[in-house]
Amino acid sequence: MKDSALEGARSRPATEAVAPALSAGRRTAALVTVCASLLVITIDVTILNVALPTLAAALDADNSALQWFINAYELVFAGLLLTAGALADRFGRRRVLAVGLAVFGVSSALSALAGSSGELIGARVAMGVGGALVLPATLAIVTSVFTEPRERARAIAVWAGVAALGLGLGPLAGGWLLQRFYWGSVFLVNVPVVIAALVAGRLTIPESRDPNAAQLDPLGAALSVAGLGALLFGVTEGPERGWTSLVAVASFAGAAIGLVAFLTWERHADKPMLDLGFFREPRFSAAIVTVMSLFFG
Repeated sequence: MKDSALEGARSRPATEAVAPALSAGRRTAALVTVCASLLVITIDVTILNVALPTLAAALDADNSALQWFINAYELVFAGLLLTAGALADRFGRRRVLAVGLAVFGVSSALSALAGSSGELIGARVAMGVGGALVLPATLAIVTSVFTEPRERARAIAVWAGVAALGLGLGPLAGGWLLQRFYWGSVFLVNVPVVIAALVAGRLTIPESRDPNAAQLDPLGAALSVAGLGALLFGVTEGPERGWTSLVAVASFAGAAIGLVAFLTWERHADKPMLDLGFFREPRFSAAIVTVMSLFFG
């Protein structure tokens, strides 16, 4: 990871707008703020795993709804990451981070107040939008604030470690909260962290943007979300409705069409959202397969 980060730092175009030179203390404070923002959204990927039985009883949710409580967040989160990264480069990393944190915080509070499965799923979708805006902005801020190659590599390593830590802490934090408070606490715990990160971000993170930011690819984004959404819908509804039911078969067929259309578009687009050439790099492909295996497990 450090080698690839170092190479990326050296190859970064000189025209990119980076943050002004900061003192060591200010850079450390910015990194702490970024890591707090990252931690709260990665914890939410796994915090509901231990809360599902409680939610089933509280909201009278069936198995399909329980799966969507988790999947609604992860699907939107993953599907919008590339587009959110482009928005941060174009309109300002700190600004997009602040918007993402605000959306995430408000939707977390709405999740805690949900009175039905549908309300909670809708709030989780909004949380996914907020999380997607936060994550790429945090990494872009790290690479902008830390301009010295070795220091940048260390900061990126810290960033990656915090992301992994959040995934592991999710079930532990969820279990601890449920033992002491009502089920909405697994969402309300996000609110004070978000408020603190918003205030700290205003004080510690300088604004930066990339004047050479890639053009937005709305068609690519729409195709990727449609393909992944159809696939996830089929996997989620299959056990409940039957794997050979019309709904499941239509979902998988729609997923295949959407994902094939996405790959075809990305191969021929002048400004693709996802450069498929990345997958020719063994380290990149190995990392993707590892993460997929982890989440599948």
